[in-house]
Amino acid sequence: MLRWYQSKLAKRPILTASITSAVLFGSGDVLAQQAVDRRGLEKHDFSRTGRMALYGGAVFGPVATVWFGFLQRHVVLKNTATTTFARVACDQILFAPVQLTCFLSSMAIMEGTSPVEKWKASFAPAYKANLFVWPFVQGANFAFVPLELRVLVVNVVSLGWNCFLSLMNSGEE
Repeated sequence: MLRWYQSKLAKRPILTASITSAVLFGSGDVLAQQAVDRRGLEKHDFSRTGRMALYGGAVFGPVATVWFGFLQRHVVLKNTATTTFARVACDQILFAPVQLTCFLSSMAIMEGTSPVEKWKASFAPAYKANLFVWPFVQGANFAFVPLELRVLVVNVVSLGWNCFLSLMNSGEE
């Protein structure tokens, strides 16, 4: 299965990462609604799941693929440890706030609410939570995982993270 996935990544990296991200972002929302909220199928908000999947596939997958390639090419220091540290710092200082802002804004727009109000209410707690999870994940990701599999690693860990984002976005923290 991993070889099949790697062959798809080699042929069409952005498309493969986009589809993977769409499936796993949507799955994170299903997890939030069914395992955490215990809504049941009759109360499942399918449009919410669709919004999460759309964001994952249309925004996160392609952008993360390009971002990880950028870090790989342009953030290279004297040794592996300092390179990893610098990549994590760039990821958390630059990429994470921008992605959280894009996520919150796009969700608000798709929901027909104010992106500014959503950002004011949700950015700080989401970014703080991000800092407890992602520096450690990305440190391991940048140090041990080949470039082409980094978006997949992030997406797998993101099942729980996307569950959190979905709950936070819906006001059900």
